[in-house]
Amino acid sequence: MRTVGVEEELLLVDPETGEPRALSAAVLARAEKDDAGQDVFEKELHEQMLEFATHPQASMESLGEEIVRCRKEAARHAGEIGCTVAALATSPLPVSPAVSVSRRYRWMAEQYGIATQEQLVMGCHVHVSVESDDEGVAVVDRLRPWLPVLRALSANSPFWQGKETGYSSYRSRVWLRWPSAGPTEVFGSPERYHRLIADMVATGALLDEGMIYFDARLSPRYPTVELRVADVCLQSSTAVLVATLVRGLVETAAREWRAGREPLDHSVSLLRLADWQAARAGLTGELLHPATMRRMPAEAVVRALLEHVEEALDGTGDLERARAACEELLREGNGAQVQRALMERTGSLRDVVTECVRRTQE
Repeated sequence: MRTVGVEEELLLVDPETGEPRALSAAVLARAEKDDAGQDVFEKELHEQMLEFATHPQASMESLGEEIVRCRKEAARHAGEIGCTVAALATSPLPVSPAVSVSRRYRWMAEQYGIATQEQLVMGCHVHVSVESDDEGVAVVDRLRPWLPVLRALSANSPFWQGKETGYSSYRSRVWLRWPSAGPTEVFGSPERYHRLIADMVATGALLDEGMIYFDARLSPRYPTVELRVADVCLQSSTAVLVATLVRGLVETAAREWRAGREPLDHSVSLLRLADWQAARAGLTGELLHPATMRRMPAEAVVRALLEHVEEALDGTGDLERARAACEELLREGNGAQVQRALMERTGSLRDVVTECVRRTQE
């Protein structure tokens, strides 16, 4: 069974005002003191962010338990220095991001200017194990049209600098300011994949391979395919659902490759439109169906994704739980819908953040 790991980026906020706090260095120092050698938490681009990574897990139940544990540990460490954490993909309240101190981040600030300053966005990265680069590139090629559906399911960033954006995932629009971000063409072979990456780094526009921000890529550190499309999910159960679907997509793509089925040849231009539609609508309107690239109700496209990965999820024992979780999400709403409902009810973005802090640890 393929293993799955999740990286989540959390927003550090003031527990009273909901305003972001630039305290990641202090939180990391506290975590290192309390849990020396665990290496669960990491520095991110901005001081208002805190990242953690789970261990590779074969069981989705175990993965969910670890995500909850890591979120609670992050909140505990943050609480000891006077802040807390929120699983929000953008800050609803105005913020002046502070770039973390490191050679890498200084290079990025100098290279990309204001785009670096504005990248206070929190994502969820899902790693799924693959057997080889051949399998990994074949998977990346076949995942492409399904990634916008994951964007819609995870959308959790409707507010930006105190304003309603009109998008369910505004984080994704900000993220695309990086020059290497977004969907990719069909590679066809590991040789073509690695040659493109080498050529991109050789331009000097990127510092190294770690700055290849494709929506789906071979991890430069692990024997995995890494998907980077999801917003950090408000509730841990949504993160588990996304991870479950990603494993199903990876396994389904690998089976298609072994069976000699070619990937869909949608252009990058069409994939960008599908991604934009998902970021705009989330689960509240229409999405582009991955096969036809024509509009359909979001519910129908989500169910098409479930049907696409049904055999793979059945094989891992995750099918019924994934179906139930999708139906619950369609009924209750993703993070963007929850945030908007809270804003409509309370009229206060501070209250939105406060409630999201509570839901982060559920």
